[in-house]
Amino acid sequence: MAPTYWLDLFTAETWKEFLDNGGEVSGFSPRRFKTVQRMKPGDLLLCYMTRVSRWVGVLEVTGDAFYDESLIWQSQVFPSRISVKVRIALQPEFGVPVLDMRDELTVFEGLSNPNLWSGPFRGSPARWKQSDGEAIVRALQDAQADPVERPLGRHARTGQLSIDAETVETAEGSVSVPLDEQPETNDVQSDSEAQPRTHTEIQYALLKLGSDMGFDVHVARNDISQEWNGRRLADVPRTREALPKQFDPATNRIIELIDVLWLDGGAIVAAFEVESTTSIYSGLLRMSDLVSMQPNISIPLFLVAGEKRREKVIEQVNRPTFARMQPPLHQICRYISFEGLRESLDRARGLVRYLKPDWLQEVSESCELDDMVD
Repeated sequence: MAPTYWLDLFTAETWKEFLDNGGEVSGFSPRRFKTVQRMKPGDLLLCYMTRVSRWVGVLEVTGDAFYDESLIWQSQVFPSRISVKVRIALQPEFGVPVLDMRDELTVFEGLSNPNLWSGPFRGSPARWKQSDGEAIVRALQDAQADPVERPLGRHARTGQLSIDAETVETAEGSVSVPLDEQPETNDVQSDSEAQPRTHTEIQYALLKLGSDMGFDVHVARNDISQEWNGRRLADVPRTREALPKQFDPATNRIIELIDVLWLDGGAIVAAFEVESTTSIYSGLLRMSDLVSMQPNISIPLFLVAGEKRREKVIEQVNRPTFARMQPPLHQICRYISFEGLRESLDRARGLVRYLKPDWLQEVSESCELDDMVD
């Protein structure tokens, strides 16, 4: 009889704690206990590491569900527990990138927006299709037999985001509400003189990247005259002044102020808002206005900001005003750090013309809060 496959989410920290404690118990949040009780001996847990987006192991269920609050993990108790034994356990550097399996997993099929792929990875345990489970197990077996080291880069963060939030039930469902905002750090504030220059640098990098990949590009109307190292943004090859006519005039007025657009004929391939100032609201409001006016929009959205402001970006994207949109902004907007973009461009030097838009999924990360809590 074929096993049932279940998704089991870990962070780099909780994966290490699980293994350090003998690898015999997997735990989940209290509200998942009924789901954990559905697991049976012989079922397989597919271990997925968030943030780095890699498969790192396979666990076999060996007993029935139980509730236990004894200490295993530092970040949370995870009291809904199940006894397991390790079938495969890889170090994160040797894990299988989920994006390498785009053509094998059904969760990537029929997406209305390329950024929506992370939805099935938001919480665990969750039952997965047998075909997907079998493909993941094969990929992990191959990775165990023939290890390939893939540096984690800036995605190699342990633990959870230090964003304080609480879940509030409303008439329209539950939302995560970030608590009191933390003030901007002195480091961010002291960078104010460099912010316009950094903003233009990143705009130029994104425009040139899109152009080199074979797309037409568009720069925000109010930035068209800006220069980076003596090169005008408007002079980047394949820069278009006119936007596609598929939207109404009001929508076009929003789109023409988005910092960078990649275009393929009449279609917008990707939209980028670059945020180097102390407030990230201007870009978020443009994105939210766009989604509100075009709820069926399929444009991948990316918020690009410095690494120091990563938590602030994700906190703001998850505010109720954005989280209760349809679709929620955090599901279609991904984050790219300035530092990560620079490093990725350095690694891709000489290969840019061979890149596809899917490459953006590899250098960006989810803005969802829930994908690290269960």
